[in-house]
Amino acid sequence: MKTTNPPYRKIMLILFMLGITLGTYAQVGGWNPELENESKEAMNDMIKDAPKLQSFYDKAYGMAVFPKITKAGLGIGGAGGKGIVYKNKEIIGSAKLRQASFGLQAGGQQYSEVIFFENKESLDRFTNGNLKFDAQASAVAITEGASVDVAYQNGVAVFTRVQGGLMFEASIGGQHFKYEPVKK
Repeated sequence: MKTTNPPYRKIMLILFMLGITLGTYAQVGGWNPELENESKEAMNDMIKDAPKLQSFYDKAYGMAVFPKITKAGLGIGGAGGKGIVYKNKEIIGSAKLRQASFGLQAGGQQYSEVIFFENKESLDRFTNGNLKFDAQASAVAITEGASVDVAYQNGVAVFTRVQGGLMFEASIGGQHFKYEPVKK
């Protein structure tokens, strides 16, 4: 009699691979100049693909740029990445993004994300660990020539740009952030 592998084994394998992938973002102490360069490049690529994004960049009180977020899931999923946080175009720290999700989803992808903060209060919510996106939160997906006709919601505007992969699911719900100020 032949037995089949239970479906939970596939899910466990995917989560294990996701854990390994997300583990590559860990850094051993100190500042990461490569992450800083990747963040600038990701922001430039987004503006190049959607020139109207320049006005958000120019007017924002602050922003968090995550140059590479890795996301994978099959029913249960997760995502993670590391980024740079700016206030008035000056680096004030770094941040880690983590996301867990459950529901109709399958696949994996990498994408960039930028979160613009309209004012001091919204940036403070982020740096104090009080900014979390719930299931109703959404992001504007940047594609080449994309129109960026959105407004801030609660002082925050979020944009993403897919770098590769295929994921059947499009939300930012469940994202949590951990901010770390620059050590002076």
